[in-house]
Amino acid sequence: MTKNDIACALSKMLSSKKEANVVVNKMFEEMGNAIKNGEKVVITGFGSFNIFETKTKNGRNPKTGQKLLIAPMKKIRFKPSKDFFSESNGVL
Repeated sequence: MTKNDIACALSKMLSSKKEANVVVNKMFEEMGNAIKNGEKVVITGFGSFNIFETKTKNGRNPKTGQKLLIAPMKKIRFKPSKDFFSESNGVL
C-alpha cells in the first residue's frame, strides 16, 4: 500500500482526492517531525514508532577486508500494538 492508495481510500470520505492527498501528506509530515524531535508516535490499535541509536560496532570493508568501526546511527523502530494481530480487529 502506498501513500496514493491511502489518499484514494480517504477520498471516499472527503470531498476530493486533492484534499485527501493534502491530509495524508500533512499526517506523514507531522509524524516525521515528531520522530525527528525524539517523540514517540503512537497510533492506538496499530502500533508505535520511535527513534533509537545503534551502538558503535566492528565491521569490515568487503572489498579490502580491512577492519573498521561503524559509527552509531539513528534508526526508526516500529512496534505493532497488541491488538494489531487479534482476530477481533479484523486484521487476520
